[in-house]
Amino acid sequence: MRQPDSRTLKPDHSPGWRSQSTSMFGHDAEDALMTAVELMNTAPSAGGNDALGDLAALVDLVERHEVSAVGRLTERDLLQVRELRTRLLAIVDLVEQPDAAAELVNEVVAGARATPRLSDHDARHWHVHYFALDATLAEHLAADCGMALARVISDGELDRVRRCAADDCDHVLVDLSRNRSKRYCDSRRCGNRLHVAAYRERRRAAASA
Repeated sequence: MRQPDSRTLKPDHSPGWRSQSTSMFGHDAEDALMTAVELMNTAPSAGGNDALGDLAALVDLVERHEVSAVGRLTERDLLQVRELRTRLLAIVDLVEQPDAAAELVNEVVAGARATPRLSDHDARHWHVHYFALDATLAEHLAADCGMALARVISDGELDRVRRCAADDCDHVLVDLSRNRSKRYCDSRRCGNRLHVAAYRERRRAAASA
């Protein structure tokens, strides 16, 4: 079993310490979706460069998303997580083929040796972990992200995880808005594009008033 490294051991997101605000898929699933989106957006196809280019970038990703029970990471972990990234992108690109996407999600979860269990670690309320106790980082992420995507597909909402609407952007986004209004990813370039478009629309409306 891998021994935890205090430099990367982080608490996970569990419902017991969150506010009781509503969420579309549940807080844990939404956290996993955001982690999956950021992982996919490190791919060269999304930004031209591999933002997961070295071990330091992987550690940074793990720490930012507070992935729990992570041991000391190695180059092998980096290669395995990159492989998972490719598989997740393949699922997103099947947004209009949910049956095929479901098959890929099942493969990802099965390969992760997902082992659902209740946990109340760190004095938190009971919540579900899906990763095996001896999981590698890639298996851990595959279990969490795979189960979150399974939830999205089972709810008939796969189109909420899709590519950015900008013609020159291949980033992935997750749309958690109630009215499915999110079109652009969270990159600064696309976010600015949205603000500029809104500003121009306001000016047109004011001019025609």
